[in-house]
Amino acid sequence: MTFIDTHTHLYDDDFDTDVADVIARAMEAGATKMLVPPTDLRSTQKALALCQQFPDLLHPMIGLHPEDVGNDYHAQLETMEQMLAADHKSDNPQFVAVGEVGLDYYWDKSHKKEQRDAFSSQLEWAARYRLPLMIHSRNAGNDLLECMRPWQHKLERGGVFHCFSGSIETANQLLNYHPRFYLGIGGVLTFKNSNLPLTVKHIPLERIVLETDSPYMAPTPMRGRRNEPAYIPYIINRLAEAKGITPEEVAAVTTRNAMQLFFGIH
Repeated sequence: MTFIDTHTHLYDDDFDTDVADVIARAMEAGATKMLVPPTDLRSTQKALALCQQFPDLLHPMIGLHPEDVGNDYHAQLETMEQMLAADHKSDNPQFVAVGEVGLDYYWDKSHKKEQRDAFSSQLEWAARYRLPLMIHSRNAGNDLLECMRPWQHKLERGGVFHCFSGSIETANQLLNYHPRFYLGIGGVLTFKNSNLPLTVKHIPLERIVLETDSPYMAPTPMRGRRNEPAYIPYIINRLAEAKGITPEEVAAVTTRNAMQLFFGIH
C-alpha cells in the first residue's frame, strides 16, 4: 500500500536532527511523494533546499501563510514572486503549488485587510502560473470564499482546502466552489471526539487527499508526539473504516487524486 502526504513541514526545526530518518521511515511505510508547503520566505528557501536533496520524493510549494502576514509582507511577496517567475521559466520547475496560503483570524483579527490582500496576490499567482493552491482557513467565516470568488473560473488547477474538519454542509460549500478542489484529511479524523468520521462518509473519496501537517496534528495513537509522514496509514485505516471500504482502496484513490492535482498525471 502506497500513499502521498500532501502536506508536511519537513523543513521545520523539529526535524533538524533526523530529517533523513523521518524520510526513510515514511518510505518504509509506503510514501511515494511528500509535498512541502512553506509559511514565509525563509521557510520557502529551506523547503526548496531540502526538496532538492530528495528529488522525485519531496516537492516544494511557495507561499506566505496568513499568520506570517506582517509589516514586511509586501517585500516577502515580491521576492517570492520573483522566485516563482524564475522557477516557471526553468527547464525543471520545482514548485508544485502555491501554499500554504489563505486566511486565519483565530489569534489576530487586526491584520484582516493585510491577510486578504496577501491572499488575493497569491490567488493571482496560482491563476497566472497555472498552479494548484494549498489553502489554510481558520475562523475566517465567509471571507475565504469571498476572496476566492473573483478567481473561480481562473484557477484552472484547483487545489486543497487543508486540514478540513468541518460539517458536511461546509464540505459541500467548499467542494461546490470548483470541481478541481479537494479536502485535505489528516489526523483530526482519528481523534476520539471528532465528528469528522461522520462527515467523510458523505464526501466522495474522489475529492479527498491525505495529509499529516507534520510535525503538528499527530493522529491517534500518536497524539502528543511529533507527527511525521510515516503516520499516514493511521489516517488511511480510519478513513477506510468510516467509509466501509478497504485501506487499499483509500490509498489508491487518494494517491491518484494527488497525482492528478499536483502533477497532472491521470
